[in-house]
Amino acid sequence: MNAIKDSVHDWIPLDSVATDLLDTAAVQRLRHIKQLSTVRLVYPSASHTRFEHSLGVYHLARTALDSLGIDDERAKAVRAAALLHDVGHGPYGHQTETVIKRHTGRDHDELGDLLYETELAGVLDRHDIDPDRVAALVRGERPLGQIVAGELDVDRMDYLVRDAHHTGVPYGTIDHGRLVRDLRLRDDRLVLAEGNVQTAESLLLARTLMDGIVYRHHVSRIAGAMLERACERLLDTDTDIETFARMADHDLLVALREDVPDLGGRIERRDLYKRAVWAGLDTVPDALTDLSRADERRAAREIADRAGVDREHVIVDVPSRPELKESRIRVVVGDVVQRLEQASELVAALRATRRAQWRLGVYAPAADQSAVHTAARDVLGLP
Repeated sequence: MNAIKDSVHDWIPLDSVATDLLDTAAVQRLRHIKQLSTVRLVYPSASHTRFEHSLGVYHLARTALDSLGIDDERAKAVRAAALLHDVGHGPYGHQTETVIKRHTGRDHDELGDLLYETELAGVLDRHDIDPDRVAALVRGERPLGQIVAGELDVDRMDYLVRDAHHTGVPYGTIDHGRLVRDLRLRDDRLVLAEGNVQTAESLLLARTLMDGIVYRHHVSRIAGAMLERACERLLDTDTDIETFARMADHDLLVALREDVPDLGGRIERRDLYKRAVWAGLDTVPDALTDLSRADERRAAREIADRAGVDREHVIVDVPSRPELKESRIRVVVGDVVQRLEQASELVAALRATRRAQWRLGVYAPAADQSAVHTAARDVLGLP
């Protein structure tokens, strides 16, 4: 059995399926997609890739299956799904996911067609693994799909510790060893065994802290919004959406430098827009929190016109309402399965923290910042 040295999990042993899948072009492409996309403009050492993360997810899935006592054909399919769960990502990962979905209607975890369009389905077939079963597991379907995509999935466990390790912050540190060791299946639902309320709380706490300090850092938010605007303009040229979706990070940067040089050059040089507005949830009219991307663009054009600046110099960025998916983790308390939000008083405090972290942003070049600030307050009805 082969093994790969990993910066987080040490040695990761590979079964024959994983060994063959790693040699495919679809998986090797993940070496060229950074895990944290624009976050690396804030934390320079965060240059790890989705290839490394996929290996970590595979390793934790294997450990979880061993803990659950599952070592049959189902386990082979789950391990393959764990390794392949990110092959559907476009360049810059989640930063281009909404762009791709708007043009194709497809999420990054919808792998059915991709498996058959690449050599992946052939590799799976040679190992007697049904590609459709793997695609379903990646979507979190079937009881064991929860290991790959669910409230207690190993995807989340790996990226928290890996992102904390590479950014150099301590906030994503969790006891992933205990989490995977204490997984159980109850009535086809993945749960944590008795005595793990605090273990589950630590996962929530890590996710909340990483969200505010790393994932939604304002510099990354600004760069991500600029990248999305640039990608939409790139797709208005002759760039095909399927070609775009299969780019690596460096391919996209080159394309943006050539076809959208104003925004592409700024992103490459880290010459980013500034915050003209950075408004908390309690100060924003309710109607603004549900703006669609088209509404955001209309608002940005109106703000630019009122401020007397170039329309491409204003970006309105309205994130989705804050939520805490991990609060739905199921834990065993007194031999009764409960949601964590029922068993933990900490959940309410973390929900309040997520609300406090939420910000509506309006971004513009430094020279236009003051004029855009005044116009945005009027257009958006902000106090």
